[in-house]
Amino acid sequence: MGGAVSAGEDNDDLIDNLKEAQYIRTERVEQAFRAIDRGDYYLEGYRDNAYKDLAWKHGNIHLSAPCIYSEVMEALKLQPGLSFLNLGSGTGYLSTMVGLILGPFGINHGIELHSDVVEYAKEKLESFIKNSDSFDKFEFCEPAFVVGNCLQIASDSHQYDRIYCGAGVQKDHENYMKILLKVGGILVMPIEDQLTQIMRTGQNTWESKNILAVSFAPLVQPRKNDSGQPDSVGLPPCAVRNLQDLARIYIRRTLRNFINDEMQAKGIPPRAPPKRKRKRVKQRINTYVFVGNQLIPQPLDSEEDEKMEEDNKEEEEKDHSEAMKPEEPPQNLLREKIMKLPLPESLKAYLTYFRDK
Repeated sequence: MGGAVSAGEDNDDLIDNLKEAQYIRTERVEQAFRAIDRGDYYLEGYRDNAYKDLAWKHGNIHLSAPCIYSEVMEALKLQPGLSFLNLGSGTGYLSTMVGLILGPFGINHGIELHSDVVEYAKEKLESFIKNSDSFDKFEFCEPAFVVGNCLQIASDSHQYDRIYCGAGVQKDHENYMKILLKVGGILVMPIEDQLTQIMRTGQNTWESKNILAVSFAPLVQPRKNDSGQPDSVGLPPCAVRNLQDLARIYIRRTLRNFINDEMQAKGIPPRAPPKRKRKRVKQRINTYVFVGNQLIPQPLDSEEDEKMEEDNKEEEEKDHSEAMKPEEPPQNLLREKIMKLPLPESLKAYLTYFRDK
């Protein structure tokens, strides 16, 4: 499923294409997509396909097409502090983007059928926290993943503000999914080849809207144990943050606000991601000539075509010369502020989440 937008050369180029095609429509969703490089969730050797608007699968590892994730993120109408449940959380790509919007006081849970995929998701999450330049630019709600079948969630589990299911839901399981949702919440899932947004408007009332025609593999039916009943799966607990964790969140927030005020006072605008110049496509004007008894089109260059070729050549030379310049490492102002604090090194490491850069 996918192919709705043009392939990008990199993550930012892909996001530009999704915006242009109106799959990404809000700034909050755009920022989350730009902060998480889709290519980081591909196996080595497959990254060349990361910026195409196509689904990807290798063994149990699966990523939906970017246009699908875009529609899901927009339909969920995410806000800071909400609780989110990802049914079929896979690589954790979507859950990590969601965590950038929920912030530190949200809840971000995922359940995934395959244990090897959960391990893969945890590795990718750790890599994002330790290595990504985006991590220090956002307040993050870290996802927690469990192994299990989402059709076996324990009956006494808590409800969520937002839910996404990444597999085709049979009509028989629609009500089961709805029960997991709080009143006022939003559930997005594929039902009968339609990506559907369901809003719970009351204890027993719902509003549904079809978003997009899709094709998803169906949910895997639960296996039964020796007693003939499926085992129930417990979701992660909704734990209250401890004082140490709260202190880290507020120290980082205070320093981040101080940096923003400092930059604003100096008239330094926030650094936007570099925009890739789109190469203009040359369009030919055809003339037709008779060859024997056949009418054959012959390309005819216009003066505009020739000028476009010259402009494209100049842009390529400029891009090449810029690429040859040594790239400066991105400045992490938050880390610099933390490292200057009069604190023991162990506390500084804690405030930076033990990141090396």
